[in-house]
Amino acid sequence: MPNPEKIEAIAEFKERVEKSEIVVAAKYIGINAEQATELRSKLREGHVEFKVFKNTLVKRALDELGLSEAAAFMDGPTAWAFCDDPVAPAKTLKDFGKEVPAVDMNGGILSGKVVSKAQLDALASLPSRDVLVAQVVGTVAAPLRNLVGVLSAPMRNLANVLDQIRKQKEEAGAAA
Repeated sequence: MPNPEKIEAIAEFKERVEKSEIVVAAKYIGINAEQATELRSKLREGHVEFKVFKNTLVKRALDELGLSEAAAFMDGPTAWAFCDDPVAPAKTLKDFGKEVPAVDMNGGILSGKVVSKAQLDALASLPSRDVLVAQVVGTVAAPLRNLVGVLSAPMRNLANVLDQIRKQKEEAGAAA
């Protein structure tokens, strides 16, 4: 008979997977306490929850969720990153893995679909959600800026012509 702590851990993992846009399985064997604290701090900055669950309990939870293929990502102790921003955990873990090779992504779950390490690496190379939104807004705003420039050009040109005429009359009046 399973004990209440195990049942609670399975339920917690399932709830986190269902609430998160992305879940990343990462290996972390061989990092010291200072590096672990730094990693958790960087993940927290990106609003990423990072937690270690027992592999046997995670396998049960994944089976119950119909995501059994994700169990293949657990090779030894595995930490799980949960987030609503699909880029943040992948980017943070990949960047941290460059500094500390012991940290590496194994795979994950994106919007209820199992994704490989290669797919997570591609996701990590994307700009953040805020940068992508800014790029879209800039792309939409560029034609509007150009339109405003074109519409204001005749008035600007008229003002320049009148200014030149005024200067010519001032020069003619000063010369006479």
